[in-house]
Amino acid sequence: MAARRVSLVTGGAGFVGYNLCHRLLSQGDEVICLDDMTSGMPQHVDELQRHERFHFLRHDVCEPVTLKVDRIFNLACPASPPAYQADPIKTVLTSVLGVRNMLELALANDARLLHASTSEVYGDPLEHPQRESYNGNVKTMGPRACYDEGKRCAETLLHDYHRVRGADVRVARIFNTYGPGMRTDDGRAVSNFIVQALAGEDLTVYGDGSYTRSFCYVDDLIDGILRLMELDGDHSQPVNLGNPHEIAIKELAELVLAATGSQSRIVHLANAVDDPKVRCPDITRATALLGWRPKVDIGDGLRPTIDYFRVLTGTVDTVA
Repeated sequence: MAARRVSLVTGGAGFVGYNLCHRLLSQGDEVICLDDMTSGMPQHVDELQRHERFHFLRHDVCEPVTLKVDRIFNLACPASPPAYQADPIKTVLTSVLGVRNMLELALANDARLLHASTSEVYGDPLEHPQRESYNGNVKTMGPRACYDEGKRCAETLLHDYHRVRGADVRVARIFNTYGPGMRTDDGRAVSNFIVQALAGEDLTVYGDGSYTRSFCYVDDLIDGILRLMELDGDHSQPVNLGNPHEIAIKELAELVLAATGSQSRIVHLANAVDDPKVRCPDITRATALLGWRPKVDIGDGLRPTIDYFRVLTGTVDTVA
């Protein structure tokens, strides 16, 4: 009988990591979740530990680790601005030292490594939509630089380990993602608006709300991540994973109000520092290489996300 594949998910107690662990368990993998719980959710670990093939290791990726694994999904790093700006030095080190340690682990195990990069490598883009060939417009200093530049440096390490030492790597540039499993204090637009609407509080929009984002439902993102990981051959070049349907932030706020039935108001705050004005992926490469396109539109994805937050915030006892 063939040995069961062992998949390591760093940051597995976070939003995307939790959903990825669920999917890997459902397809029969042995799953090791490595997380230092800086932004991971204990309830995610508690739920996942009901599976006999799930194993939790509390560990900081900035420190080396020795494990026997077949696949590594490197998702370790806070992804929301409030979380990664809370300790910017740690954010940079997690991106750089964490990736180095996971690359060394991959080489020791002859394992494939998929790294969760980000659309933030494009900065405040001058190209729209953003293709993987675009080098970006990123500030090396500022409140967002710890995340943006940390992720850019991580991609450099991945490329050099592949070129010099033959590491088998995949790079997913993940655009805005939402869905069940987010924190109430995540700090990103979808979760902020839903939590505010359910509480009857004002929905806070930075600036005039005309800046845009593209929101991908988490199930679609996991589909793309798994297709990229399982793709045979040399595919070390980055691949955008996101929903190319672009909407203004104020429009998102209005959709949340309609979907929740909230009577909350939309109020406007000063522009956030260095906040990109536009963000939309060109997914031509993902479609050609993986046969992948998102299936869930924002209206359909908001419903289960709102139901999840109703339960999490105690608005209802059970999901409708």
